[in-house]
Amino acid sequence: MTDVAIIGGGFTGAAVAYHLARAGVAADIVVFEPRRQLGAGLAYGGRDPTHRINVPATRMSLLPDDETHFARWLETSGALATDPQALSGGAAFPRRQDFGRYVDEALRPFVAGHRVRHVADVVVFVTRAGSGWRLATGAGETRRADFVVIATTHPAPSIPRQLLGVAADPRLVANGLADDALDGVARDDRLLIVGTGLTAADIAASLDARGHEGPITMISRRGLRSRGHAPRPFPAEGDFSSSPAREATQLLARIRSAVRDAVAAGRTWHPVLDAVRVNGGEIWRALSPEARRRVVRHLRPYWDVHRFRAAPQIDAVLDRRLAAGSLEIRKARLGTVEADRQGFVVELEDVRRHTSTRQAFDRIIVATGPAHGDVLRTQPFLGELARQRYVALDSSGLGLRTSLEGRAMDALGVASPNLFIAGPLARGTFGELMGMPQVAEYARFIAEQVLGAVDDERRALPLALSAASG
Repeated sequence: MTDVAIIGGGFTGAAVAYHLARAGVAADIVVFEPRRQLGAGLAYGGRDPTHRINVPATRMSLLPDDETHFARWLETSGALATDPQALSGGAAFPRRQDFGRYVDEALRPFVAGHRVRHVADVVVFVTRAGSGWRLATGAGETRRADFVVIATTHPAPSIPRQLLGVAADPRLVANGLADDALDGVARDDRLLIVGTGLTAADIAASLDARGHEGPITMISRRGLRSRGHAPRPFPAEGDFSSSPAREATQLLARIRSAVRDAVAAGRTWHPVLDAVRVNGGEIWRALSPEARRRVVRHLRPYWDVHRFRAAPQIDAVLDRRLAAGSLEIRKARLGTVEADRQGFVVELEDVRRHTSTRQAFDRIIVATGPAHGDVLRTQPFLGELARQRYVALDSSGLGLRTSLEGRAMDALGVASPNLFIAGPLARGTFGELMGMPQVAEYARFIAEQVLGAVDDERRALPLALSAASG
């Protein structure tokens, strides 16, 4: 029997397993995921009820061809009835943990029927074993697989170099989204949040729900806050795929022109950015390698705050605290950071005025976003595969080199026939792979590629046996 090993059981890994099992693939499917629940991962596995999906439930689905699948589950499971704050403007923005539970429940019949096996452990080593692969887990279990799907997520935020000198200080919170990260924050603590995007917004909402009333300062080099949703829904507009831009400046000019037209017609920028999202794959593939690097270096922060919009409930918290003066968002960089008995004294460098000020804080919380370049260092099995020259970082710095068929590529561009890259680590090839529905569509695409590869192997085996006996 063919074995398919899926490393990572967050949404992407669970979705690949679901589609393979649903299609009846002639293989044993093994998902390596240390969490008890499949489908939750970092994004949907937290316990904080203030953390909500940041798009309407009707755009979140395990099934790309059935957009209301999750929305219907919310009704039938009773999850919506226990979350009265989920509704906003006629749309539902439920708790992130509910989406994780939805995916887990979809997989349970396949786990119970032994179509999918869940190994609650991490993979620490992967190496070639004949024509397949050998995997080792943290607990020392080894297993051979004919096909491997890498479905691990992007790396956690890294601590800015200016904070390395105080990294061991318990008053520095390296991951503000961890379940117990904010337990030590006092009601009137003066807080510095390093980052101003969606992660920082979620942290601020969690603090507010816990009764925190002290001053919060958020900083980032550009001072960009995650944007909210449109006051009413608009259909996506703008043609970015029929004659896609080759250069970053050309793409930016087209987006700005489309936004001006939309605003002049009484709409907002939202439908234009929605069109960019929908056509993200075509737009990305048309860009030259240098243009891709320029987009990542200069435009990605602006894309992120428009693409990953805060749920209305989260946006309302930021608006209220900004109006009350208990929240400040600054365009600033970290300078020197000193720890004393009272907390930290931080030098904040004003990006616009080229001046600096020193400010005292009780705690510092890191919310800088994924450290994409650290993927080989933070996930040892990937580092080992890179040393064996089966995987390599992509040129845009977003993840791993991936072929158009979803296969891992080495530094020379040679693809492995039975090693697949799923989820955000394939962004360098496919572009928009961080939000729904693109993540769900790509997970199904990878399942289809694996299914085809398994079928090809089954057809080739009798021929190989026949040739060997002859």
